[in-house]
Amino acid sequence: MRLANVRGRATVVIDDHTGVDVHDISEGAFPTDASELLARWEEFRRWTSEQDPLAWDHHGRKTLDHNDLGPVVTAPRQIFAIGLNYGLHRDEAGFADATAPVIFTKFASSLCGAHATVTLPSDGVDWEAEIVAVIGRAGRDIPAEKAWDHVAGLMIGQDLSDRTHQFTPPSPQFSMAKSFENFSPVGPFLVTTDEFPDPDDIELGCFLNGEAVQRDRSSNMIHGIPVLLETLSRVVELTPGDLIFTGTPAGVGMGYEPPRYLRPGDELVTWASGIGEIRQRFRAKTA
Repeated sequence: MRLANVRGRATVVIDDHTGVDVHDISEGAFPTDASELLARWEEFRRWTSEQDPLAWDHHGRKTLDHNDLGPVVTAPRQIFAIGLNYGLHRDEAGFADATAPVIFTKFASSLCGAHATVTLPSDGVDWEAEIVAVIGRAGRDIPAEKAWDHVAGLMIGQDLSDRTHQFTPPSPQFSMAKSFENFSPVGPFLVTTDEFPDPDDIELGCFLNGEAVQRDRSSNMIHGIPVLLETLSRVVELTPGDLIFTGTPAGVGMGYEPPRYLRPGDELVTWASGIGEIRQRFRAKTA
């Protein structure tokens, strides 16, 4: 199943161009808001497994305009992000000896949908294509072998990063540098894990102005999604709707010599097999 936020309404995606409203097809049994729906995710999944999707058509399909797709989770309680989680990216960043997951946060006010225009706060904004895991079942001390039972689905995300802000002395500011407005685009859909041949092995990448700048497979993560859930849940309780940005492959702008960063007028297209793509354009900050 693929779930979208279409103009604020939780929508089951039928194909890339049409979907049905969750509140309508359930005749009001489930909420309009996707974040509220995730709080009842297990109940919703049981309900959908008992339905005949062909019967949903009498409620009327609506056309999906990707410009209308907001973040599926609009108000997560927690957003985690993982750094240095692909070997080649760890090497290009100069941390070849790092072994444990590097964990930081992004703030919910930075979330946006699949298509967005991003204002560049400096001339040092970088791209980071990522798979984003969405929690569907709460838990602490989740063992890796049961971790996928706690995942509602996967999305694509960009962990946009203002390197100027991030590395301004006296100490790095990861969370703040990665949380400017529209710095956390996600989407286009939440795709449940049963839709993938192997949710541990998804191809992803991004294009900058049509040029491929990143490409890898999530199977090359140093710490896969099950291990990340196990690691996080040893400390915090994971709750439905929490987001985990799982790390980026090599090819970020900071790794170029000289570094290469986003400029006004650029277009960034981020994609993952089985999920789709998101698209951002960039503009200069006005005085």
